[in-house]
Amino acid sequence: MKYNLSYKLYGERAVLIEWPQEISENILKDVLSFKLKIEKFNLKQILEIKQSYCSLLVIYDFCIENLKPEISTIKKIYDKKGEAEELSFRQWVIPVCYDDVLGLDLEELAEQKKMSKSEIIQLHSESIYTTYFIGFLPGFLYLGGLNERLNTPRKSTPRLQVEKGAVAIGGNQTGIYPMASPGGWNIIGNTPVSLFDIDKKLPCFVKPGDKIKFKPVSLEEYNGIKALVEAGLYQVESKEVYG
Repeated sequence: MKYNLSYKLYGERAVLIEWPQEISENILKDVLSFKLKIEKFNLKQILEIKQSYCSLLVIYDFCIENLKPEISTIKKIYDKKGEAEELSFRQWVIPVCYDDVLGLDLEELAEQKKMSKSEIIQLHSESIYTTYFIGFLPGFLYLGGLNERLNTPRKSTPRLQVEKGAVAIGGNQTGIYPMASPGGWNIIGNTPVSLFDIDKKLPCFVKPGDKIKFKPVSLEEYNGIKALVEAGLYQVESKEVYG
């Protein structure tokens, strides 16, 4: 499916390409497909392409004085007929402990939703989520696909300190805090898996478009996995999936 995109100058050296402003898996796939097509053209004047939910930022190595030629070039790439780019992703299984010690807002959330904590855990862990964006913090995953019954506004007063690995709900999304930081999402568990390691070739092993499946584990299992992660011996379960 092709979209009616808008193209505009963004600063002196970049073009912002925008899709309809909504969280949609079809839009995400089109964004990622277009990014891949531009990269395959290997245009020397393009330094970097950054992706968001429904936009691409194409950054050039020069100041753009005449916008029309640059827009014309990238529009031709988007409109080019032929086989669609085949997108491949991975589905990652992330262990999460929903114990009260780690799920700081789980009881309050259950009271708000008039559900048991076990129902919250089941609804949260049975979904397969899509990684729409990685940002706010390096390795912070914005995940779409949350069961509508768990949709919960962010906290009115953010915490000054959220623990690394906290799994939380903010509005109609869920996410994982890759490091200790302030945060206003509702914390329902924690994963021992490290989502960001600056010393690795790929600091964040998840990429936009990848799927996430949460696997509930006990506190004892959580501590065991954490020990393996710290020793560099834990391998996150995954499989290849296609867009």
